[in-house]
Amino acid sequence: MIQNHPRGRAVQWTVDRKEELKKMVESHHVVISMLPYKYHVEVAKVCLEKNRHLVTTSYVKPEMAALDSEAKERGLVFLNELGLDPGIDHMISMRAIHEIKEKNGKVIKFYSYCGALPAPEYADNPFKYKFSWSPKGVVLAAKNSAKYLKDGKVIEVKSEDLFSDPFYIEVENVGKLEVYPNRDSLHYIELYSIEGTEDMFRGTLRYPGWSALWDGIKKLHLLDERIKDTQGLTYREFVADINNLNIENLEEEIIKKFGIEKDVVDKIKWTGILDDRKIPHEKISMFDLFVETLQKKLILKENEKDMVVMKNEITAKINGDNINYHLTLLDFGTPATDTSVARTVGIPAAIGAYLIASGIITTPGVHIPVIPEIYNPVLEELDRTGIKIDVKVEKTEKKEAG
Repeated sequence: MIQNHPRGRAVQWTVDRKEELKKMVESHHVVISMLPYKYHVEVAKVCLEKNRHLVTTSYVKPEMAALDSEAKERGLVFLNELGLDPGIDHMISMRAIHEIKEKNGKVIKFYSYCGALPAPEYADNPFKYKFSWSPKGVVLAAKNSAKYLKDGKVIEVKSEDLFSDPFYIEVENVGKLEVYPNRDSLHYIELYSIEGTEDMFRGTLRYPGWSALWDGIKKLHLLDERIKDTQGLTYREFVADINNLNIENLEEEIIKKFGIEKDVVDKIKWTGILDDRKIPHEKISMFDLFVETLQKKLILKENEKDMVVMKNEITAKINGDNINYHLTLLDFGTPATDTSVARTVGIPAAIGAYLIASGIITTPGVHIPVIPEIYNPVLEELDRTGIKIDVKVEKTEKKEAG
């Protein structure tokens, strides 16, 4: 893992070994926790005990935010949400928003889109997708509900409707990508201090066809998390059973009962979830079985590269004019070396740790990178690593009357 780096040391450890955690934390100046998010607070409390700084790439949960006062008292920096999304999205947004405010402007529209995808030449399966991060996380995200602001009105999207109304954007050197809403966008209004904005939307990017496919997957109850007895069943029998369908002519039955298009059923069938093979589990949920099935099919091979696309569109009113900020990150992985997801999540965290250890980031407390002291030096270092943000600023053309 550390590739014989002279200053690296690999240690085998599991989270239940508390005393070893204390020793590891105590023997370093800055701790980077890349554990699953639910363990960060446990690490943070040890950092408080041992007076050590902390960096994570995860969202700040209330339990982490509650440590702010004690971190300040001890002069410790607990820097969170320093990855890709959350992370780079915060930093490029706040740099633009602060520039707008310095010009006495006001943000009136905010759109942020992000997606981790195979590079176009490797989007060669029916899903046009390959896993470059947690497969279970990708599938779980399909069960989210969403909320955003459009023309001053709050739009709430139920989980079952998440994929019912996608729209499309053009990305230079990539082409047309599909957008669907990403969880609750509303709390970013306060976080970014852009109260009064008419639009606030955060969306996920995928290649066209994703929403129709996943709408069909959800209708077919392939994301059902209830544990079922599957002993002796085939995949095909399990799908038929949970949907009360006849095993004969199953595909036709699915189209008839759920109104799913044939091409979507064909894509679902390609995964193997409708095969006549026996299920290798006595008990399992359809959700876990489907994740397991996708893991075998949506593989990013060693000679293939992934891609991260982030596009933020901010419209501001400055001196009576509408000024549009177009902020774009387009990054590609390197086959057999690292994925773009690994780079764009891991490098910001590494830079944050370096800047804390170097005494450049010093403001104590629980933070995310929305203040200039944090985002300016991190973005400067990111640029040096080749993770570059393309910034275009333009005035909206005024239409002539009549």
